[in-house]
Amino acid sequence: MGGIALLARELGYRVTGSDANVYPPMSTQLQAAGIELMEGYHPEHLEPAPDCVVVGNAMSRGNPLVEHLLNVGLRYTSGPQWLSEHVLQGRWVLAVSGTHGKTSTSSLLAWILEYAGMSPGFLIGGVPGNFGLSARLGGSDFFVVEADEYDTAFFDKRSKFVHYRPRTLCINNLEFDHADIFDDLAAIQRQFHHLLRCVPGGGLVVYRHGVNAIDETLAAGCWTPTVSFGLGDASGADWRAELLEADGSAFRVHPGPDDSAEVRWQYCGDHNVENGLTAMAAAKHVGVLPGISADALGAFKGVKRRLELLGRPGNVAVYDDFAHHPTAIATTLKGLRARTGAGRLIALIEPRSNTMRMGEHRAQLAASTRDADLVHWFQPAGLDWSLEDVIASGDTAAHLYTDIDALVGAVSEEAREGDQVVIMSNGGFGGIHRKLLDSLEGKLPRV
Repeated sequence: MGGIALLARELGYRVTGSDANVYPPMSTQLQAAGIELMEGYHPEHLEPAPDCVVVGNAMSRGNPLVEHLLNVGLRYTSGPQWLSEHVLQGRWVLAVSGTHGKTSTSSLLAWILEYAGMSPGFLIGGVPGNFGLSARLGGSDFFVVEADEYDTAFFDKRSKFVHYRPRTLCINNLEFDHADIFDDLAAIQRQFHHLLRCVPGGGLVVYRHGVNAIDETLAAGCWTPTVSFGLGDASGADWRAELLEADGSAFRVHPGPDDSAEVRWQYCGDHNVENGLTAMAAAKHVGVLPGISADALGAFKGVKRRLELLGRPGNVAVYDDFAHHPTAIATTLKGLRARTGAGRLIALIEPRSNTMRMGEHRAQLAASTRDADLVHWFQPAGLDWSLEDVIASGDTAAHLYTDIDALVGAVSEEAREGDQVVIMSNGGFGGIHRKLLDSLEGKLPRV
């Protein structure tokens, strides 16, 4: 929604917005763009009446602003529908979907096109370091959009991505998530198939090889040429990546039997190699050669909150990562483990997504942290089940906290030179990032 506000502002609209507890980097982006942000959901925020109210999918019946706009009869629409009607019409849309990696892959793809001189527009659920903002109109027909399967609005329960009508569609992976709105994986696959129905026969579907849920979705009907990607030998994949470094910081891409390109970049982990491979294959569809894409990935500066290095106080590397699903937690820790030297890998995890709050993934949580040396779990308010069972069922040393300051104090006392600390949450985590950096700066010697 913040990105859509930026696009509307760039189109010349006066934009205001209401939300609760907005935090950087989105709050700072909106402020820099001159967008007035009002705290809370008070009916007077819609006075005088705006020409149109764009309603985010977090808003539901009973919200004071929702009730006011319905009672007064204001014109309203959803974010995805507004985007489709005002920005995407007539453009070549490159959409990145999947359970994991959407933000990173969208950022990589937008940067490849920018590096190739194609000036794409984009809407991404994060802030790519090469751009410094999460959305822009761009200067060409190409538009990259992060295509989310979550529902659209309280009045439109289709997945957001069905509004985008992509010509190039990426499907990174497909697992069960969003248990608050989907009953099972089949329900999610149904929405992905709705998306496939919108891709023209002259387009392209780029998908991860060897994922049963994706294969089943494609088998239900696909009217578009496809290109598959995979790691290692990935027998049958059209695009393959061969690791040159165990941590994924260097790899060779094989887009065909007699062609290759080498990537050396700052990212790590198999999942990020796959993200890069997806972006390269999608970029090829709009004419960017693999060698140019490889050079672009080498100049990629990362994404805010996607394994973002916040600092190295006392030579302790502190990362911020958005991981909030067992698969994402496991792949991120595996990548950092491959990069770890003599130091330990310490994970601080807040399971706060709606699916986590429902306890849907708790049976997989302990195993997802096996590559860490030590895990500090934080029990957020509103989590109706205890993390004690997760700790008891795992082999990794772990502790449970309900107080942010106590957690910061514990990590600061135990951290030592060479350690890697990764903070994992899809929220603000009580401001722990700044608190931990400040605490480590005060207790560890400067290097």
